[in-house]
Amino acid sequence: MTTLAPGSSQASSAVAPTVDAIDAAAAAVRARFAAAPAAALILGSGLGALGREIAVDASIDYREIPGFPLSTVESHAGRLLCGTLGGKPVIAMQGRFHRYEGYTLQQVTFPVRVLRALGAATLVVSNACGGMNPLWSAGDLMLIADHINLLGDNPLIGPNDDRLGPRFPDMSMPYDASLRALARDVALTQGITLREGVYAAVAGPNLETRAEYRMLRSCGADVVGMSTVPEVIVAVHAGMRVLGLSIITDMCLPDALEPASFEKIIGVANEAEPRLTAVVRGVVERS
Repeated sequence: MTTLAPGSSQASSAVAPTVDAIDAAAAAVRARFAAAPAAALILGSGLGALGREIAVDASIDYREIPGFPLSTVESHAGRLLCGTLGGKPVIAMQGRFHRYEGYTLQQVTFPVRVLRALGAATLVVSNACGGMNPLWSAGDLMLIADHINLLGDNPLIGPNDDRLGPRFPDMSMPYDASLRALARDVALTQGITLREGVYAAVAGPNLETRAEYRMLRSCGADVVGMSTVPEVIVAVHAGMRVLGLSIITDMCLPDALEPASFEKIIGVANEAEPRLTAVVRGVVERS
């Protein structure tokens, strides 16, 4: 698999990653960081500073990893941080990829395949999202209990390689129950309010209309964002345990909707990040 620029003609066609491509990327990382990670982390918009909690042994630019896409979003640093967190070896993606950047979902999720090949059995995904539950507030943390895929695509479409996972993976509980219970306990111990609800993934990059927020809420979603779900699907396909955490950065209530700006969203994410960091660190330490 070659690194493709967003928007290229090749990037628009879904091509499943090969085991050879995954192994080549994993070998490039392993040459710089030999430890098998106890957990892998994906840090979303405005959440890259969580990487400061990691005692970093190696920082690897995505450009140095064969097959890795390149981050094009301003708040995504585009590097792999390898080291320890809470006394455990971890690898963190400081910046992820999105469909709206022009990548296929196979490209978006290629790093998850690599993290699994490196030995990570647990994946912690984080994101910034818009809140639609009127009982919650901007700045709240939400534990993802379930999700709705409204991207109009799936990273598992195409031929299935049984070495990577089953043709029809079960998605009845994509977010591990024991990890969620541990996250709730960590939050309670530290006095952190942790909501729990359903994340809806849409393609973006525009924010939603009032009518779309009403539709999403009627579908059972508590928050909405433009990431996470493809990565979780591939992680489950690969047999990983998944924990998902969101920071609600703006309230998306149709009858009281205010214009949102990227700067304000990132500002709220930055303010809430220490609480997210505390929960993630506690889970990694105790899992």
